[in-house]
Amino acid sequence: MSETTLQLNAGLQRYLHEVSLREPAPCRRLREAAAARDDSHLISSPEQVQLLALVARLMGARRVLEVGTYVGYTPLWLALALGEDARCTCIDRDAETTALARAAWDDAGVAGRIELVRDDAATALHALLDDGDAATYDLAYIDADKESQVDYYELCLKLVRPGGLVAVDNTLWNARVVDAGDTSASTEAVRRFNAHVHGDERVDLSLVPIGDGMTLLRRIELAEG
Repeated sequence: MSETTLQLNAGLQRYLHEVSLREPAPCRRLREAAAARDDSHLISSPEQVQLLALVARLMGARRVLEVGTYVGYTPLWLALALGEDARCTCIDRDAETTALARAAWDDAGVAGRIELVRDDAATALHALLDDGDAATYDLAYIDADKESQVDYYELCLKLVRPGGLVAVDNTLWNARVVDAGDTSASTEAVRRFNAHVHGDERVDLSLVPIGDGMTLLRRIELAEG
């Protein structure tokens, strides 16, 4: 029993991977390729995505929405984990990184399960609502610009079904959220998001200290008020 969360040093991080990580080969190849990029910090950690895939399978998720796709690592893992009848909708406007994503999905044979929407995230989310997709997704994963995080969350909360899950990345923000001297726009935005969801009675929540912090938010069933 412990009253605090264990801190991971490099050795313990390696051990965690050795005894728990079951990263699919196509995901490992994509992650290793992305590691050579200057912006490789944008990829979600493998243990985090493995947890998300486990939760998605426990939920029996069939429709997944991702806001901020980068090189397509998370939807690749989810598409492999959830099977042929599951579908992922991914939103990202970066032409270079989404081209890498498409190539990785093609190589893994899951491109037919993933729809890529190359557009501004807020515009694309509003379009999904306008198309009648409210309350039709089982899981939404938000890993995009932090300044708009509250807006993306509010839109995704409308798009997931009651009992569905919104997962949000980077909510510990490399410990900058507790650095009183850091008043940058992104850090303040993450603090604002964390405060927003902590007081949101429409959801159950847990901020999991994995990767850079991932907040899980279950939309409360309508019957629960």
